[in-house]
Amino acid sequence: MQQIISDFLNYLKEEKNLSLFTVKGYISDIKDFFKFLQKKKRKIEEIDYSLLREYLRLLMGEGKKSSTVARKVSSLRCFFDFLKKRKLLEDFSVSVLRCPKIRRKIPSFLTEKEMEEVLDGVRGEGFFFWRDKAMLELAYATGMRVSELVGLEVNDIDFYAEIVKVKGKRDKERLVPVGKYALSAIKEYLRWRREKVSPDEKALFVNRFGEKISDRSVRKRLKMYIDRVGIEKNVTPHTLRHSFATHLLNRGADLRVVQELLGHERLSTTQVYTHITPSRLKKVYLRSHPRA
Repeated sequence: MQQIISDFLNYLKEEKNLSLFTVKGYISDIKDFFKFLQKKKRKIEEIDYSLLREYLRLLMGEGKKSSTVARKVSSLRCFFDFLKKRKLLEDFSVSVLRCPKIRRKIPSFLTEKEMEEVLDGVRGEGFFFWRDKAMLELAYATGMRVSELVGLEVNDIDFYAEIVKVKGKRDKERLVPVGKYALSAIKEYLRWRREKVSPDEKALFVNRFGEKISDRSVRKRLKMYIDRVGIEKNVTPHTLRHSFATHLLNRGADLRVVQELLGHERLSTTQVYTHITPSRLKKVYLRSHPRA
């Protein structure tokens, strides 16, 4: 079974071109399934519908969240596709593996006022100040994922066209407009960066050693500024992405345009941001209802 897991890992990375984070999740889920098979003393070629149903009942009975079970089901579907392609399993439908319904939560976000407080709270001088200022301004200006932010290279910023080239999931590239505040901060940061970093380093945002900054460092720096301005919400880099989408939609942006900016493949993924703040709701009501 260890060899199958190793082959599956290579399949996910090389053929499916999934991110390292996703690959780790899939492998972990399949290892859990293998533990179940071992307890049942069943081999891979002995997998059948009744066994799969039993495994799903077990997962649901353990009180796991619907989102966790849904992820495990997705991992199993991918694994069975792999087994069929490698002719390690008879061709049978995996329709029995139905994902439980997931209640979508409204993403947490900062209000426009809170977002302004955070960005204005990044004050100081020198390399680290301008790096942080540029990172946070760019994250909010584009709504990019933190993995996309740390993966940026210097040449990805086009100051003339005022756009940034973003490499998203599965290495899909998209061009996203950048506002004047972010561009101004990046220009100043690059001035400091030239004095500190080797010309051979391609990464746009670097740490104190002159190497590409990590996701974790971005999270820590953001938390520092959130604490500084006294916002008590649990704010992560993804919160800035949520805020970007929410603010655009609240100001009348087209949903499909926001989908393109975020790099979502499906419109349904973007629709989770169509929640409307009470103040916006009241404005629309007062403007639109004949008896308001």
